[in-house]
Amino acid sequence: MPLLAMTHTHDTEQRLADLEIKASFNEDLLDQLNLTIYRQQQHIDWLLQEVRRLGQQQPEGGGAAPRSLRDELPPHY
Repeated sequence: MPLLAMTHTHDTEQRLADLEIKASFNEDLLDQLNLTIYRQQQHIDWLLQEVRRLGQQQPEGGGAAPRSLRDELPPHY
């Protein structure tokens, strides 16, 4: 086999090995990103449940009764 053909075959094998390594790293990264997105969605769902729960605890009027500024004065006045 000529030297040029052997060099070409070796270069091709090296390039293929490099691509396989990159593909493996990309698969790992994709798995990590998917897990991160899954956990973030779980957290978002939990926060939405908390917002609903807090909304149910709020009085029916939708807000507090109007307060007087005199009610907000410190007790020593």
